[in-house]
Amino acid sequence: MTQAAIIGAIRRGLKRGPLPADQRAMLAGRMAAHPRHLIPARGQLDLPGRIALFCAYVEREFGTFSRLSGLAQVPEAIAIYLAQQNLAPDLVVSPHPDLQTIPFDSRPLLNVRFGTARATDAVCLTQAFAGIAETGTLMLPSGPARPTSNNLLPDNAIVLLHAADILACYEDAFDRLRLARPDSEVAAGAARSSGRAMLPRNVMLVTGPSRSADIEQTLELGAHGPRRLHILVIDGESQTA
Repeated sequence: MTQAAIIGAIRRGLKRGPLPADQRAMLAGRMAAHPRHLIPARGQLDLPGRIALFCAYVEREFGTFSRLSGLAQVPEAIAIYLAQQNLAPDLVVSPHPDLQTIPFDSRPLLNVRFGTARATDAVCLTQAFAGIAETGTLMLPSGPARPTSNNLLPDNAIVLLHAADILACYEDAFDRLRLARPDSEVAAGAARSSGRAMLPRNVMLVTGPSRSADIEQTLELGAHGPRRLHILVIDGESQTA
């Protein structure tokens, strides 16, 4: 069904035609302005404060984290985490340029495959675009370097997040996303030709591991995604693309 057919069906259901010109102009202005809503004061901190608040919320929401000084420490941190969770040293890694610079050969017992997760993969390493301090949330946009399936299929999610990318609030994260370089040359070309930001097709906001208490108010981890979430917080400059 085309977009025009869908909109036509909605209009018939509402028993009205196209919006008047003044209302269309009002909506266009609202969508172009990106006005901010009420923002909690708790996230309005300097970078060390935002990092501390983010990590506190991660633990509150049943996640875990490790603070690392650089990418060279990532292989050892992953090996230790997998051993603590009694998991095999196998992982699929999203093909993000930042993750491809990690010296996995320093831990030769790690079995690493770059690409898209399969149903048989138990552990995945992905790259976060941003962290949101006010709720301990990760922003994970989709794209060739960040396959969405890698955020959902494996039971164990390990996410690399540069500390400099921990922002105060959701509005800051979406402002940065609108300014970011698209994740593919096709999207970049479309953005240049249209003169507008090219947002990713999907943006996941992840706060802790997947869980639900819909059935008899019993908390179940891994209800519709990873049952474990471990975040590697890397100190130093941002590497977000």
